Formats: sequence, structure tokens, C-alpha cells
Amino acid sequence: MPQRQIRLAPADATTSESLREALLARFTAIRAELGVSEEFPPEVDAEAQAVATRPVDLPERDETAVPFFTIDPATSMDLDQAMHLERDGDGYRVRYAIADVPAFVSPGGAIDTEARRRGQTVYCPDKRIPLHPTVMSEGAASLLPGETRPAFVWDLRLDAEGEGTSAEVYRAMVRSVERFDYTDVQKAVDAGATDERWVLLGEIGEKRIRQEQLRGGASLPMPEQEVHLGDDGDFTLEFRPPRPVEEWNAQISLLTGMAAADMMLHARIGILRTMPEAEPGAVARFRRQAKALGAPWPAEQGYGDFLRSLDRTNPKHLALIYDATSLFRGAGYTPFDGDVPEQVEQAAVADAYAHVTAPLRRLVDRFGLVICEAVSSGTDIPAWVREALPTLPEIMKESDRVAGSAERMCADAVEAAVLSPRVGQTFSAVVVDRDDRGLEIQLLDVPVVARAKGEAELGATVDVRLESADVPTGRVAFVVA
Repeated sequence: MPQRQIRLAPADATTSESLREALLARFTAIRAELGVSEEFPPEVDAEAQAVATRPVDLPERDETAVPFFTIDPATSMDLDQAMHLERDGDGYRVRYAIADVPAFVSPGGAIDTEARRRGQTVYCPDKRIPLHPTVMSEGAASLLPGETRPAFVWDLRLDAEGEGTSAEVYRAMVRSVERFDYTDVQKAVDAGATDERWVLLGEIGEKRIRQEQLRGGASLPMPEQEVHLGDDGDFTLEFRPPRPVEEWNAQISLLTGMAAADMMLHARIGILRTMPEAEPGAVARFRRQAKALGAPWPAEQGYGDFLRSLDRTNPKHLALIYDATSLFRGAGYTPFDGDVPEQVEQAAVADAYAHVTAPLRRLVDRFGLVICEAVSSGTDIPAWVREALPTLPEIMKESDRVAGSAERMCADAVEAAVLSPRVGQTFSAVVVDRDDRGLEIQLLDVPVVARAKGEAELGATVDVRLESADVPTGRVAFVVA
């Protein structure tokens, strides 16, 4: 599952400015509490400046004649991926270039040491805290248009149904010829653009989604949570549905991660992204929440099919998709060297899967890419990769904890800001869970899940009164009315 994003719209009401400032102050305090620092140690910055002009190890192969292109959010500068799509008989050929971070990072050097401490880029509504110094991640190593960059190129062949038939990965110099953002590409697609790139992306994306349905997978892009400041001075919380183009793009990444897992399993060395099936209690809770939001989940329908059936123009359905991560618990990283582990599947993908497509933003991808390139070329896997494999799960677990805490705490602050003008009001809600800490409720007219004091049965519709909403702590307090 891609990480959820919260976006602050520009302030358009002076009466909201103090609340906005309180929210930004809370985001800063959250980063301080979690030990998330924007600043890099001087030795890391110095090394990054040096390798930006003189990389550690550039590939000899030249693939700059291939017209790669990128699709990313409009403001992104850390561009991990570029693609080139073409027909291959009655099937397809996908070339997917991934930023060659190892070309800029010396094992055991300052950048490597700091990256292992951070683990991943941390996203907050007001800014992101990068894994690597921006001179590298948004400059020398980023697949920016018109620039020649080192990359790991995945050469993937698919049959007419979109099923992968072969995969190769090699290092090469590449050049992205054009940069696009999701909004512009979606507008072009909606207008009936005949650009072969978008035709192929749509064909391949839809066929890969169909393959995912057949596997029983449910790796849907998350809706973006947007916070707006209205003319009346109030905050409103809305969800923006993922565009089809974003889903197609995500399917190219998933295709690559699955090919990487296959390579690793064949070679009996690697690190997989694994996740068990959802716990029965979490499934029951999610069913209650779905019913509360007017979208009951039929018992005979698979999880992925249910999520795809939801109306993404319906705010309540979007809130349900947003909270679908409640079923995605227990995800972790499973390294192996010699013996294939018992648990190899990622339940949301419904197949074996490895992270290899975001090395600028996630530490583990750098190691996975080096392993796959060595397996594909028949060369030895470097000792520094083998030595690191056992250490990566704990590093990534801790960084997932920090990133998840930042996301959750920022979301709590946003929800407190949205609710703060409505203290004392009564809301309709449904009880989706209950434990020794009280009730967990889903509000029906605001996309918020919160705690409430009082007694009520699971699945019951209740009236709750908002007693407090404190932005500096991100806490809201409800009581059953």
C-alpha cells in the first residue's frame, strides 16, 4: 500500500490563519518528538556534494537513445522511476528505469551510515524529510528530464493478457526526455489523447489490475486527504480519489517488484516485503465500518473486489478506502540467504513481492536492486549486501514506525483542527470497535475515526458529543450523548 498523504490547501481566510499556524506548529513538534531531523550531519552533506559531481561508480552501458519519461506528483523532485512502453508482438515490453543510488553511495560511507539511521523519507503535510541529501536525491541521482543519469533498467516482457513472461535488469546510463504529472496526463487521457504512451499505459495498467483481481490482490492507491480553509474560517476535510493514471503507474511498479521477488527466490537470496492475511477481528471491524458508511461488504465478496466496487466520487466510500489500511497489519521485511522462507507472500499483492522501485526514498530498495542486477547478470552479489541483509528488517521496522507515527499524529492534528470549531456539537456515529480503552467510532458526516467514552453495542448507531478538540496535542474527546 502506498503511504497515505495529507495535503494542506493554501489559506484563503484570515480568520483561519491562527488555527493554521497552530497546525503547522504541531507538525514541527511531532517531528521533534519523533527525532525526525531535516538537517544532515556536515560529513554527510560534504560527501553528497562530492559525489553529486563525481559519482562513485557509473555504468558503462548507454541507453540514452531510449525515450524514457516520468509521471509523478507535480511538486516532486526526487524522481525514482522513468518508463518506456512499447508493443511486443501481441504483448508488451516495459522498460522501467530506477534511480541508481548505489552509483552515489559508498558502502560504509557517511551517506550510507546516515541512510541506515533514517531508513526512509518521512512525509508530513507541510514538508518531507528526505532519506538522502537533496543535492543527490533531488539533483544528481534524480531522473530529471533532459539529464543523463545512471539507472537500473528493468526490461520486462508481458503477454497479451498482461502477464509477465520474462525479466532482465541491468545498469545503464539513461535520459528522461519528458516529465509529466498525474493531473496533466489524466486530463489528456480523459480528453481522448491518442499519444501511444498513454494508450499503452492504460492497456497495460488495466490488464495488470485484472491479473491482480484474478490473484485476489488489493493493492489500491490511497486517496489523498486534503484539508481546506473555507471563507467562513472553518477547516474542512476531504478525500481526493486516486486517478486511474496513478493506478496504472502503480501497477508498473508492482509488476517490477513481483519480478524482483521471483529473481530473489530463484537465486535463494534477497529480501521480500511480506504480510500475512488480515486478522479475523480486523476484518470484522472493517465490515462494521463499511456498513456504517453505507457500503456493506458482502460475505461472499473478496476484499480487493469490494474495495474496487466502491464509488470513488462518494466521500464516505473514499473514507472507507482511506481506512482500509486497518487490514494491512503485520507487514515486514523477510531476508534470506540460502533457504527460502516459509512466508513469501505479501497478502495485499497476493504474490511474492520485493521493494526495488524507490531507492531515493526507501533504504531497502538499494540492496534489492543490487541483488537483482547481480542475479540477472550472473555475477557475484557484493559482500556488503550479504552482510547488510540481516540488519535491514529492524532498520526498516523502526523507520516504518517513525513514518507511521508521523502520519498518524499529523492526521490526528488535522482532524482536531477540522473539528475544533464544532466543540459542543452532536454527531451521528457508528461503533466500529470496543475495548478496555472505550469505544472506537466512525463519524457519519465527517471522515473521522475517533474514541468516545460511554457504552454502546458494536455496530450500533449513536449520537456523540464533541467535548474537546485540541490541535497542539492532536487530541479529540467524544462522549456518547
